[in-house]
Amino acid sequence: MRWNKRIPQSRDREAYHGVRCRLSTPVTLFTGRVVSRDRVYSEVRQIVDFVFDDAVVAVFPDMIRRSVPGYETVVPLSGLLAARHATPGGRCYDLGCSLGATALAIVRALKVADCEVIAVDNSESMLARAQLNLIKEPISWLLDDIQTTPIESACAVVMNYTLQFVPPEQRTHLLSRIRAGLRQDGALIVSEKIRFADPALQAYFEEAHLDFKRANGYSDLEISQKRTALEDVMKPDTLEAHQARFADAGFSKVDVWFRCLNWASFIARP
Repeated sequence: MRWNKRIPQSRDREAYHGVRCRLSTPVTLFTGRVVSRDRVYSEVRQIVDFVFDDAVVAVFPDMIRRSVPGYETVVPLSGLLAARHATPGGRCYDLGCSLGATALAIVRALKVADCEVIAVDNSESMLARAQLNLIKEPISWLLDDIQTTPIESACAVVMNYTLQFVPPEQRTHLLSRIRAGLRQDGALIVSEKIRFADPALQAYFEEAHLDFKRANGYSDLEISQKRTALEDVMKPDTLEAHQARFADAGFSKVDVWFRCLNWASFIARP
């Protein structure tokens, strides 16, 4: 199913306010809508595997902002880096786009005409909300599994906090497909939670991340229940594993361009 409503880009640069709110206040995202505070795991509940359902979609901007260190820096810089590789007639992909924050960042940063921005997600709830919020933006919306989405004439492909949800044994194949569809002067941008081979380092940064979430208002109950929900569906890799996988998939230049606690962003080029 393709969501492909194309409307000329809005010139209203004040439409996106998501990064300017205090941590204790509601988030205002995209069109000035107030987004609900994340309370998905605030009460004792039966824990099942984490899914991007309607309850998560309703609070997602607040959830990710309060959970991922550096998120508010990574998203706009991802758009800026992707736009550096954009060429007329090419395509920029946001794989696992959720509510389209990265796709919007790319649109805002583009300096060339006729470069298509394609946002892909397998959650119909996410795409429906994203398209509603960003109805005035020139973004092509695609409801699809990113593991089978055709990647063609790609100037840039961005996966922010997406690869970690792909089964580990399928990640190299996905990156190889992206590499095959990427132009020679293109780039793949990936942001992920990382783990450490050294148990002491792993414990240190894991505890620092927990402190970050506590500082953002999450209770120990919320932290514990969400961690249980994620443990079988989100599988972080080490920096070394990421770098080796990029090489196996055909990328020759790999750099870490951002790091905050146990989260990192990579740029991989042919």
